Amino acid sequence: DRPPSPVNVTVTQLKANSATVSWDVPEGDVVIGYAILQQRQDGQMQRFIREVNTTNRACVLWDLAEDADYIIQVQSIGLYGESQASKRVHFRTLKETDRLPSNSSNQGDITMEGLDKDRQLQTGEIIIIVAVLLMWAAVIALFCRQYDIIKDNDSNNNKEKTKPSSEHSTPERPSGGLLRSKKKSPSVNIIEVAPVRGCAWSRLPAVHAACSP
Repeated sequence: DRPPSPVNVTVTQLKANSATVSWDVPEGDVVIGYAILQQRQDGQMQRFIREVNTTNRACVLWDLAEDADYIIQVQSIGLYGESQASKRVHFRTLKETDRLPSNSSNQGDITMEGLDKDRQLQTGEIIIIVAVLLMWAAVIALFCRQYDIIKDNDSNNNKEKTKPSSEHSTPERPSGGLLRSKKKSPSVNIIEVAPVRGCAWSRLPAVHAACSP
């Protein structure tokens, strides 16, 4: 009635103080949990991890010693008990200095992701700036067009206003001149004088008096 032992037990994501252990369960067996036996190879530390009501097929081992050898075994927990322990799997944690390359690679990935995001933001900002510039160019072009139309209308109105005034002023000048010439034309006055022998002249040089017979 016990489930079969887990298979393909592997240790991944090794670090100085942690590691991840994973396994597979044969198909057709009801498994409701797992149990992991973790111990240092030198026998200084041993830990037993048990979890039920789960379908997880992996577990993170924490609080490990730096640069130490460990041995783990995994058991499947079924409805009627636990399976036999799996084969022993040996692994060794990393040194604290060995974490730097892994972290640096992760930081490089994060940096690349950040660069990609920055590039996307820069591309979006450039698109927004170009759109704003195009909008301003369209507004300026429309304003210039409206200004030209208004200027043309004003010039046409000024021409229409100046034409009638010039037409009326030109005939007024000769008429005014004629009137002034009429006013300035010398008047002829006839002065009667007493008849004398010979011709009598008036005091006005431009008028001749009648001669007596």
